[in-house]
Amino acid sequence: MQDDQGFSDFFYTAPDGLRLHARIYGEANSGHWPVVCLPGLTRNARDFHELALHLSRQEKNPRKVIAFDYRGRGQSAYDPDISRYNVGVEAGDVLAGLAGLGIEQAAFIGTSRGGLIIHVLGAIRPAVFKAIVLNDIGPVIEAEGLAHIRSYLERGPRPKTFAAAIDAQRRAHGGDFPALTEADWERMVSALYRETDQGLLPDFDPRLVDTLAGLDPSKPLPDLWPQFEALAAVPLLAIRGGNSKLLSAATLEEMRKRHPSMEAITVDGQGHAPFLETGDLPDAIAAFLDRVEQQVQAK
Repeated sequence: MQDDQGFSDFFYTAPDGLRLHARIYGEANSGHWPVVCLPGLTRNARDFHELALHLSRQEKNPRKVIAFDYRGRGQSAYDPDISRYNVGVEAGDVLAGLAGLGIEQAAFIGTSRGGLIIHVLGAIRPAVFKAIVLNDIGPVIEAEGLAHIRSYLERGPRPKTFAAAIDAQRRAHGGDFPALTEADWERMVSALYRETDQGLLPDFDPRLVDTLAGLDPSKPLPDLWPQFEALAAVPLLAIRGGNSKLLSAATLEEMRKRHPSMEAITVDGQGHAPFLETGDLPDAIAAFLDRVEQQVQAK
């Protein structure tokens, strides 16, 4: 049963026994494609709250939305073995959650690491996709951008108050996100931190930072072009932050060439990764899903 916040909590068991969590928005049988939301490396289901409300409460095409907490994030249990914090295991966790909900196909929205998980799912279960939205992620990850993320996480602030946390985030990321309002920063901090007896803490297993320890920014990362090209038949919307250090404009253009029907949006005044609840993005995402669903039904 959904509460006044517009969602219900869903707990399920991963293939290896870990207890995992997702948020469920909207009616179970709306008649339209459900939407699966996959967050970034250290992020959680709360990042999608406003977008999920928007998609689940559309007057004409309301959708069931499932926003996942990966293992070690949000309300999901921490894994005692940090080697299992990887996109392959997390892809399997997502499939287990969908199986528990009885969902065989859905539209997927993946931010950053969530987009990498989508690439993995395309290799192991391509039939699961009805449509895809990639938020500031593609087959080529710029090493500079990943190094920037690691550097920030390694020296991440430990603010004692909500106001201090907002200030810390703005100082760290404000240069890449001049378009954000005070309300945007407040939502970001509310999603990122949890309150504890020790004050505010980032809502993820701190050992996640250790999974980036072997990164060498001087060397290019392996690309995922074969996995991306395997998605050529799936309707795709790519969103890029105009100031992104992780997804380059050149990679976005190459994605267009290899997926000719792909739609793309560049978000001015935002970096990695654009806040999907801001500006025209909620309406653009909803319109994309409605349009491609209608096209498929018309065939």
